[in-house]
Amino acid sequence: MTEAPRSATPIDAIADAWVDTLAERVPTLATYIGRSEHNARYGDYSPAGADALAVEARKTLAALRAEEPVDDIDRVTKADLTRELELDLELHDAQWHLRDLNVIASPPQDIRAVFDLMPTDTADEWSVIATRLGAVPEAVRGYVETLRAGVSAGVVPAQRQVREVVTQIGRYTSDRGFFAEFAAEAAPSDGQLPASLARELSDAAGAARVAYEELADVLAGEVAPVAPEQDGVGRDLYALHSRRFLGATIDLDETYEWGIEELARMVAEQEEIADEILTGASVEEAVAFLEKDAARKLHGTEALQRWMQQTSDHAVAELGETHFDIPEPIRTLECMIAPTKEGGIYYTGPTDDFSRPGRMWWSVPEGVE
Repeated sequence: MTEAPRSATPIDAIADAWVDTLAERVPTLATYIGRSEHNARYGDYSPAGADALAVEARKTLAALRAEEPVDDIDRVTKADLTRELELDLELHDAQWHLRDLNVIASPPQDIRAVFDLMPTDTADEWSVIATRLGAVPEAVRGYVETLRAGVSAGVVPAQRQVREVVTQIGRYTSDRGFFAEFAAEAAPSDGQLPASLARELSDAAGAARVAYEELADVLAGEVAPVAPEQDGVGRDLYALHSRRFLGATIDLDETYEWGIEELARMVAEQEEIADEILTGASVEEAVAFLEKDAARKLHGTEALQRWMQQTSDHAVAELGETHFDIPEPIRTLECMIAPTKEGGIYYTGPTDDFSRPGRMWWSVPEGVE
């Protein structure tokens, strides 16, 4: 017997409408999940944009609370979306958006990194990129407005984050940085860029560089002087962020103690392995010893990318046989050399339909071969 298809419910409609709202108001998120209708623009990074999204979240939460689930799927949808909306509103009320700055995942990276996920096969796709690239200055201006509101309210990020993002922006905007190279190397796989589009990309990239340089000036000249030296965000904000990261409420004190124990365990394991590599060596000495071994070196980013892909494919295959039941769509992990020179390694998830797979990015610092 075949089970009858499930009919959409009012709770389904509310959840779908919320995804539409997010896609409309946060186009970088839309790109991330594979919705391309907003690929040519950005959302509003100003305080007004954050307030407008909070208004929509409150409306959605009220509508969701008013509906009764009709089945288990509805119960899960209602519980999960309710928690997510409540957390969004708690973070907004805590004015987190006024101090949202770090070197990994905040608006300065969000605005730039979305280009890594956009399709680049055709001239038409590069035209969409050029339009969004031309919208970078307005997006950055909105974010600057938010930072200034934070300064006025005394809600600012830590000084170390400010300093590091200024340095990061310097790499984005240099003559060999992301924006210059991104425009210069633009090329569809199905032919050549029209000259007019190449000029548009170049002009838009130049304007984006100027906008980011102005952001760096604001960070260095207005935010840094009032930013606290202490990195910690405080217990209340940490509790909110741990809920977002984990999807659960945890005992912060117990987890902190566990973290300290784990750190001690890992340090001890590092020291033990260092001694195996070179008797009596410290971790630093063992690393220096391995650095001298030519057999352990890769030369160039092409070799690095191949090694990443082979290692990843092998790990997925082995783990799929021995530890996990890994569905076929998520077995593909694309290993990429990032278009930035940060020195970090990060992951971007697949689109909802897996047309773009999950990707592991290695950002190789300039001069490292």
